[in-house]
Amino acid sequence: MFERIDTVCLTVSNIEQSSVWYQELGFKVVFKGEGYQVFTIGDSGVPLTIEEGRVSSQENSTYPIFFTNDINNTYVKLKEKGVEVTDLKDDGDNKFFDFYDLDKNRLQVCFWE
Repeated sequence: MFERIDTVCLTVSNIEQSSVWYQELGFKVVFKGEGYQVFTIGDSGVPLTIEEGRVSSQENSTYPIFFTNDINNTYVKLKEKGVEVTDLKDDGDNKFFDFYDLDKNRLQVCFWE
């Protein structure tokens, strides 16, 4: 069902300011989407994604994103297992949806070409 962890995502309050900050630390932007940017970190195989949104110390905004080659089948399988999932979304670059564990921790699945 899952092939790998695709990225780790952090929510930031200002994407442009945060992007500059990460780049000044040596992170390299490899992709920019609407409201988010993906960075490589040294030789790591797992990139870091920053996503603009509401930042709150009350919520854990860090979540893993898993990659799948068949997002529709993965979506159906999780629903069949009774896993809470959001609607499947397409932002023009990625197809993705969130799902939640028993403690309501957010996880995400994506597909991109």
